[in-house]
Amino acid sequence: MKNYCVRIYSWEPVRICGSDLDLNVGDMVVVREDLVNEIGIVEDGGEAESEKTDAVVVRKATQRDINTYEKNKGKKKEILELSKSEIKRLGLGMKLVDVHISLDGGNAVILFTADERIDFRELVKNLSRIFRRSVRLHQVGSRDEARKLGGCGVCGRDLCCLRFKGSLPSISIDMARVQQVAHRGSERISGVCGRLMCCLSYEAGQYQQMLAGMPELHSKVKTQQGKGEVIELNVLTGDVKIKMEDGTIAVFKKEELN
Repeated sequence: MKNYCVRIYSWEPVRICGSDLDLNVGDMVVVREDLVNEIGIVEDGGEAESEKTDAVVVRKATQRDINTYEKNKGKKKEILELSKSEIKRLGLGMKLVDVHISLDGGNAVILFTADERIDFRELVKNLSRIFRRSVRLHQVGSRDEARKLGGCGVCGRDLCCLRFKGSLPSISIDMARVQQVAHRGSERISGVCGRLMCCLSYEAGQYQQMLAGMPELHSKVKTQQGKGEVIELNVLTGDVKIKMEDGTIAVFKKEELN
């Protein structure tokens, strides 16, 4: 028995128990999940953050499986358009992101974003009747939406959530504060998804280490020239800018402070 990292409709790879199949990265496989067959793609096993104990790799995907998968993908636009019309009719505050149809065509999972909790029970009932198949709605975050749609960040490169696989990290305003960029305003440190940029997490740990031994902003410190207030920190150089009691500005190394 082997374990594989397989990406299915949820986008994020999960570690799935498989049989003794000889699989390689990039292989398409049939995965049995919740009594439904799905198409998945084998990825690097080191990327999985979670494990699916109720899913199993059944077999390598045949050409017939792949053709069925592509045919189901062709139905997505129609399902999304009809779903949008029904959402508008019911007056629900939700935005559709994507739809996934199971390999046998009997199940559809519709992914959406919303700013608040949505009661979509009537919507599910109506869509199940319209599409004549089992319908599930699954709410995702704005970062998941950005990962699905893709795009470029202000740096000119692909979005971080698109380039890096696996579970998306939790980004906090403390990461911006420790790197002294929080004062720039939320619009300058937020990505296209409207949330804090993922890249804030890249160097937050290093900045935290470099801040060790440095005083806090606006704290009172003693220097060889007298007392003053810390008004600026340069973590990379270890410089501390201080406004002295007489109004002058002086720069000291953190080692020179008491």
